[in-house]
Amino acid sequence: MIRNVLVAGFGLATLAAAPALAADLAARPYAKAPTMIPAAYDWSGFYIGLNGGGASSRECLTITSVAGAAVTPNSEGCHSATGGLAGGQIGYRWQSAGWVFGVEAQGDWADLKGSTASLTAVIPYTNQTKVDAIGLFTGQVGYAWNNVLWYLKGGAAVTDNKYTSAFTATGVVFNQTTETRWGGAIGTGIEFSFAPDWSVGFEYDHLFMGNRNVTFPATAIAVTRSDNIRQDVDMGTVRVSYRFGGPVIAKY
Repeated sequence: MIRNVLVAGFGLATLAAAPALAADLAARPYAKAPTMIPAAYDWSGFYIGLNGGGASSRECLTITSVAGAAVTPNSEGCHSATGGLAGGQIGYRWQSAGWVFGVEAQGDWADLKGSTASLTAVIPYTNQTKVDAIGLFTGQVGYAWNNVLWYLKGGAAVTDNKYTSAFTATGVVFNQTTETRWGGAIGTGIEFSFAPDWSVGFEYDHLFMGNRNVTFPATAIAVTRSDNIRQDVDMGTVRVSYRFGGPVIAKY
């Protein structure tokens, strides 16, 4: 009988102590959810776009032959052919950490014109240059701060040129020729992504087109002549591009 009373008393004591013991237990640690960092823009992928702007082509002409006979080089003077240009670009970029690498082809229709009176003429005449197309084939290396990219570029350049000589008094053309010229290009640009796949930027390029001997064929009123023509081009463009095939990566 006493045993039963002791057992019952112990059981009641245990039940009474249970809430107190539960209250003394440490609360379960709260694990805070990881903070999500806003998605970082990734410049990787193919892109295509349009560009437009202006350019100036510096032209210096030196006569080297007349009627097929070499003469002592004689400078005809220099002038700048200036005007607008518009075209497009297509390329591919890949990003590693903050570094961005790429390749690009760019083509522009141009309307660059300039002229100067020849310094050598007995009968005054004017030399005019027109550049009607420019192409760039370049590699790129740059650094990105999320959706802002600054880059350098370099590679090959090509210009399509037309040279005309006309009598100053009458405007009658007596010599005319065209050429396609290859050279080198360097440039830099900054680009800003304003939507997941769209970006806008500004780019400056300098084209080293070198010296070339250009022959003006004979006409009914003039003999053939050759000029050594030096050309350098500076161009600035505003660019809008659409990127496709590249990821936007969320980082934690």
